Amino acid sequence: MASSEKKSIMGHVAEPVDANTNLSSGPNSLDHEPSSALDDQEVFKSDGKVAFRTITWQRLIIILLKVQIATGVLGIPGAMGSLGAVPGALLIVGWQALNTYTACVLIDFRNKHPSCHTIVDMCGVMWGRIGREITGIIFVIAFVLCSGSGMLAISVALNALSTHGACSVWFGFVAMILVTMYSSIRTWNRMTWPMTVGFICVMGGILAVVIGVAVRDRPAAAPATGPFDLGFRVVGHPEFAAGITATATIFVSSAGGPGYIPIVAEMRRPQDYRKAVIPVGFIVAAVYLSMSMVVYYYCGVWIATPSLGSAGPHVKKIAYGIALPSLVVSAGIFNHTAAKYAFVRLMRRSKHFQRNSWQHWSVWLSANLVVAALAFILAEAIPVFNYMLALTGAVCFAPMSLMFPACMWIYQYGAPSLTKGWKGKLAYGFHLLILAVGTFLLVGGM
Repeated sequence: MASSEKKSIMGHVAEPVDANTNLSSGPNSLDHEPSSALDDQEVFKSDGKVAFRTITWQRLIIILLKVQIATGVLGIPGAMGSLGAVPGALLIVGWQALNTYTACVLIDFRNKHPSCHTIVDMCGVMWGRIGREITGIIFVIAFVLCSGSGMLAISVALNALSTHGACSVWFGFVAMILVTMYSSIRTWNRMTWPMTVGFICVMGGILAVVIGVAVRDRPAAAPATGPFDLGFRVVGHPEFAAGITATATIFVSSAGGPGYIPIVAEMRRPQDYRKAVIPVGFIVAAVYLSMSMVVYYYCGVWIATPSLGSAGPHVKKIAYGIALPSLVVSAGIFNHTAAKYAFVRLMRRSKHFQRNSWQHWSVWLSANLVVAALAFILAEAIPVFNYMLALTGAVCFAPMSLMFPACMWIYQYGAPSLTKGWKGKLAYGFHLLILAVGTFLLVGGM
């Protein structure tokens, strides 16, 4: 980094550690520079023939709700079966609060460096080219795995609806085609209406399962006759492997921060993001907590994975039938994120970046197809849904949602905070703790 740039960053970091200042990001840094100057640095230019920056904060709420309430929600009740009701509930609330905070740290950093499109570029600001490339590998693997978990859920849904009418590999291939078709929509703004339908569908599918498990005299997976142990525990006592898998599953279900950044890059006013991110955090926590507690209360350890199959074969078909559009949309979101990253890396300096040219379309469609093909291969290689979610959470999202945001805060505000009294030192220690938690989840989950 050039010395002048380093000076501009370090010259601004003392303000956020004032006693009356928000320590997550400091004052709104966008107020300190002319908006036109920041607009010139944005990834997507307002004068391009293809308009990318069209998202309002109201529409951002819809997008983020669907980004969050995706395939991760289907694994939470099973995770509670390992952890017990109280630890599971505390982890749902705790991870959601922490991930919402780190998402704000990430987006504040991006808004101070508006030329950054993803967390990959942001790590490049901190650590140079090597850091950027390593983060790029993690980013692609993360969202390819997420897309693969979505395809796996679609394959399970098609199997349930057809009563295993075809080979699961064929259903996975159909899922790949459906996901590619949706993810090929170029802008997040145009993807909003299918996301709205998807959100309604997933909530309908969840409601069908909640009602289904509540009206049964025993869980569908339990023995049909005779006494059985429901397995509901206030506090569970899992072995380390089962506990860390369940913890990582709950964590990844709310670790949306890295996925928020490229969406915020397509906002009309990126500085309005908190109007959407914070309400979404509360809504998602409420949905996760209520749904998982009800399913766990009535099913105990007899929970299917994914959880939509927990209420018996008939309700399973109803739930998957209702939720199928949502599963396609969720996998498409993850596929789109990875493909958009590749597209921007390849085309950013090209004159075709924001033009309706055949070069633009060929690169964009090829990126979507390649990412979907990789996700399909991984989905077939790791055909166990909860393990796929846990692997994604531990290996990829622990660094991107916990470790890297903590490093970004320390990079910008760490040194000055140590000179600002006990509040500054407390803030510094808090971010070191986030870094340690992320490291533990990464090492333990592997």
